[in-house]
Amino acid sequence: QAKLVESGGGLVQAGGSLRLSCAASGRTFSSAVMAWFRRAPGKEREFVAATRRIDESTFYPYYGQVVKGRFTVSRNHAGNILYLQMNSLHIEDTAVYYCAGRYISGDYGQARDYPYWGQGTQVTVSS
Repeated sequence: QAKLVESGGGLVQAGGSLRLSCAASGRTFSSAVMAWFRRAPGKEREFVAATRRIDESTFYPYYGQVVKGRFTVSRNHAGNILYLQMNSLHIEDTAVYYCAGRYISGDYGQARDYPYWGQGTQVTVSS
């Protein structure tokens, strides 16, 4: 059974950085699209970033507008660990961050198309 486990969340001051990780197991995620979403208190779930494999050694990134230029998504070579490097964090980035996986192409920002989800990791940005 597929399993996604996030780690790396925590408390950081505004302007600081955090690196999230998501470890996938239970099935091969090498060719899967893997993504980060987040949900802030009282808000809808929001697309953060995604990657899909282009060739044996390359993953192409996609970003939500709100994090473009500040966050970097990446994966290990095997494709089963997903990272999110978050720099220049804003208070508005406070949310639970979720890792998700899918095997179909399409709009990578649509949460409903991801059947595999982690439990989430809390990121809190303070002033």
